[in-house]
Amino acid sequence: MSMTPAKSKPPSRPHHDTTIIINGRDVVVESKELTFEQVVGLSGLPTGPNIIFTISYRKGQGKKPEGAMVQGGDPVRIKDGTIFNVDSTNRS
Repeated sequence: MSMTPAKSKPPSRPHHDTTIIINGRDVVVESKELTFEQVVGLSGLPTGPNIIFTISYRKGQGKKPEGAMVQGGDPVRIKDGTIFNVDSTNRS
């Protein structure tokens, strides 16, 4: 009986957590980019139909390391230490 060597699987990509800062609090995420809605959810601020959010960021990854996020806009590429400031206001 002949034995054939078992085929080895290619190594899987290592799992990488990214630590970002939202409103001064460290938050660990598994993603390489975040949407406006994800950042609002991670902020822990209350949400509702009459609440409007403003998000600014700095120390981001790629061609746009700082700026503002808009609802429904492009996601932001992140890296360890990316800082987000999330403010909420009540719409009257």
